[in-house]
Amino acid sequence: MHSIVVSRPGLPSERVRRDGEGRRRSGRTPPVRKINALLTGTALVAVLSACGEEAPDAASEPSQRQDSAKLTTLHGEGEFTDYRPGTQASAIRYDKKLVPSGAEAEVTLTADSSGVRVELEVSGLLPNREYGAHVHVKECGPTGDDAGPHFQHEEDPKQPSVDPKYANPENEIWLDFTTDDEGEAEVTSAVKFTLGDRVPGSVVLHEHHTGTEEGEAGTAGGRIACITLVKQ
Repeated sequence: MHSIVVSRPGLPSERVRRDGEGRRRSGRTPPVRKINALLTGTALVAVLSACGEEAPDAASEPSQRQDSAKLTTLHGEGEFTDYRPGTQASAIRYDKKLVPSGAEAEVTLTADSSGVRVELEVSGLLPNREYGAHVHVKECGPTGDDAGPHFQHEEDPKQPSVDPKYANPENEIWLDFTTDDEGEAEVTSAVKFTLGDRVPGSVVLHEHHTGTEEGEAGTAGGRIACITLVKQ
């Protein structure tokens, strides 16, 4: 089969084909406007497809912003000093023997929708000694009692709380530690409950590790020092 091109004024070019027996076969070339329409339609489909792929990412942005908005960070640090009226020390000691001059502490509390994590670092305390520590409701004050009770997820209606149902490391935040030869220690505690509308005020150091038995659960001796927590 062979073909020739016949040009006619005012009409699209027409290709004339003849088969082996000499019969004529013809077909018009598609007008340019039809080709442009086809290309435009293809481009439109591509644009719509791209928009559809971006939609899920855009929709996820509000959720990510909400998660970050739930993050709460509290921090406190400083060298322990005796309470002085009119000052706002972040680290106060109430027992000079168990908390020598020069002792320091740093606390970081991070809370989000998955739970609460608290990190405590101390230095300059008595070497190789057990200390108790808990997160408390209020800020530090002139006396250890000013920090209030332990921060509890489910609050014990009876205070001070010594019922293991409420005074336990799952319902409170305990940070007991034992210092090394240099009087230093690091401890981390994580719980699964969330803070809700309440925010803790401090971490209090106690004279020994925390009891767990009925009638003494949550107790750890005298309050020997306190670190106030400030929202970041």
